[in-house]
Parts: sequence; C-alpha cells; structure tokens
Amino acid sequence: MTFVRFGVIGCGNAGSFHVISCKDSPESPVRFVAAHDANEKTLARFSKVHKLNPYTDLDKFLGSDIDAVLLSVPHYLHATLAERVAAAGKHILCEKPMATTLEECDRMVAAAKRASVKFMIAENHRFLPAHRLIKDVVQRGLIGDVFLGRAYEGAFVPSRVFLDPDNWQFTYDKGGGGVVADQGCHKFATLNWMLGEVDKAECWLGKALNSPATKGEDCAIVLLRYKSGALITVDVSSVTVHPLTNRLELHGTKGTILEDHAWESPVSIFSSHEQAEKKGEFYSPKVEHGVYPKYYLISAREEDTHFADCILNDRTPDFTPEQAKQAVAVTLLSYLSAKKGSAAAMSELEAIAKTKGTKSVLAGLENAVQRNYDGMRWS
Repeated sequence: MTFVRFGVIGCGNAGSFHVISCKDSPESPVRFVAAHDANEKTLARFSKVHKLNPYTDLDKFLGSDIDAVLLSVPHYLHATLAERVAAAGKHILCEKPMATTLEECDRMVAAAKRASVKFMIAENHRFLPAHRLIKDVVQRGLIGDVFLGRAYEGAFVPSRVFLDPDNWQFTYDKGGGGVVADQGCHKFATLNWMLGEVDKAECWLGKALNSPATKGEDCAIVLLRYKSGALITVDVSSVTVHPLTNRLELHGTKGTILEDHAWESPVSIFSSHEQAEKKGEFYSPKVEHGVYPKYYLISAREEDTHFADCILNDRTPDFTPEQAKQAVAVTLLSYLSAKKGSAAAMSELEAIAKTKGTKSVLAGLENAVQRNYDGMRWS
C-alpha cells in the first residue's frame, strides 16, 4: 500500500481544510474517499464538492474499505466516536481538542490500544513549519534558557455563534468550555512541546458578549508556570476584530524568538549563541508559510501526511495521545484556577481526577466568568 484511504466523519470547515490540503498535494500518501455526517444535506453538499462517497449510515461507512478516519465533530462526541472507529479496526485522526475531560481522553487511548490501531490528535500547530523551526531553535539552545514568554490566539468568530443557544460551539457541555478549551488547547500543546510540563496556572475568564449562560468565555488570560521555571501568558479571544492570526514570543538567556502568523516571514530570531545564523542581530530564517488561510492548509497537509506515514511504516506518531491529553489537562487546570480565584497546581487537578472526576471542574464554571458586557457599548 502506497497511500492511506481516509473517511471523514463531520463535514464542516475543519474537515474541508484536511481534504483540500491533501488534494492540492498529488504526492501525498493521503486519499480522502468517503464521508459521513448526521446532517444529510451537509453530507451531500460536502461529498459533491470534494468528490467523496457519501454514507448516511455510520456502520456502512465504517464497514467500507477505508483505512483511517478523520473525526471532525463536536468535542463531546470525540470519545464515543473514537471508540466506534477503533472497534471497526480503523486508524483514528481526531481534531483538537482531544476531549472535554481527562477521563474521556483515557477512554480514547484505551480503545485504540485494544484495537491495535494508530491514534493521533490533529493539532495543526504541532505540525506548522514555523513552530517546528521554533522548537528546533529552543532545543538547540540558541536562545538559552527560556524564562518568559507570551502567546496570543485571535480567531474572530461571528457574534451569532456565541449568541445562538442551539450552536454547540463554546458551550460547557458540548464544547468543553469557551475559548480556553477551543483555542487555548492550540497554545498549550505547542508550549508544552517546547517547554515541558506545566506546574501551575492562574486564569481570568471574561465575556464581551452577553451570550447564553450555557456558553463559556469569549476572551481569557492564562498565566502558566512551567516546571522549568518559565513564565508564559496566554491570551485567547474570539471577539477581537483583526485578520486571523497567532503570535508567540519566547525570551531566553541568550536571545529572543518573535513569531506572528500574519507575517510573510513568520519567525524572527535574535541570538547571542555562537551557532546562530546571524549572531547578535535579528534574522528571519526561511520557512514554508502563508498568511491565513494558507498556513491552515500547510499544517493540515503536514499532520495528515505524517499520520499516513506512521500507518504505512508502522511508526508511533510524533504527537502522542498522552501529549494531547496534557494539553486538555492545562485547559482544565486553567478553569480550576478561575473557579478558585487563585493559582491552581497540576497536583490539585490530578487529585480531582482520582476522586470526583475532571468533569466536575466544568460544573458551575459560568459563575467564574467576568461579565465585561455590563459596562460595554458595541454600537
């Protein structure tokens, strides 16, 4: 076999990025051939546009000749569908975040192990060439020991998504929370990869829009302390208006890294290290990139190709389910801090996981959200 036949469950925007990115790469080992969605009209439209075989029946979809499944569905469905896909003997590529609780993450891992199938979370930030470059620079010690940093993710979402009580996105029960769960997971997975494990978090949640009580925060600030001692602030929002972008700053004892996805050359490095490409001045290494939406397509292509290669060559994915679970843990730790009104240690979350279960962290979280909209005028 020289390529992997993929089916898609969930025919929304996220699924489209994966299908388009691989079709634009004829040499890709990924072939999207089938689709399933609970909404028959959405399924028919998606399948026609992307020339896929539509399946209204999930069992028939799973019984077809596909090798792997991309799960691109609401977060609360990840664990249940991953179990069904694994039981059918299909490899699993699941969109981020892995799940809404640590217990759901464990169910997904166990299901994949029982069925002896490959399993990876489609965290596109882990496969973005700019982030791979930054990871390499940090790992080589070119900016020394990282002690300070900040990250920003601003993904503008139309206000109707937050205001619609019937839309699952950013809800506590189906989305696993607001922007910290939806967007923060990107940052947490990436920063953990570069800096190691989080020790403590302190978090503030806010609402700029007067959305239903079932909806989580639309903006937040998270302060993370890593076991290495590094202090990182993570700002996330879906109501700030600007071109969709992500930013990252890392400051170390031998230099600084600046990154902005809105730049054509997204990474700028200053290093006093002897092995720096240009010692003592800022420089921007060449890296494959393009402003939104191109960097989404690039990263989707890279992660799908990597997962297919792992299937074809029986390799363990670089981004393991255990690492993806840690990003969920940082999300829940942030929410635990917001509820406490003070910093929370990872050991506290681990204790909750062993007793009440981490779903309890989401209960009553709406009471920890600052209602900024009370003093704001949008018109």
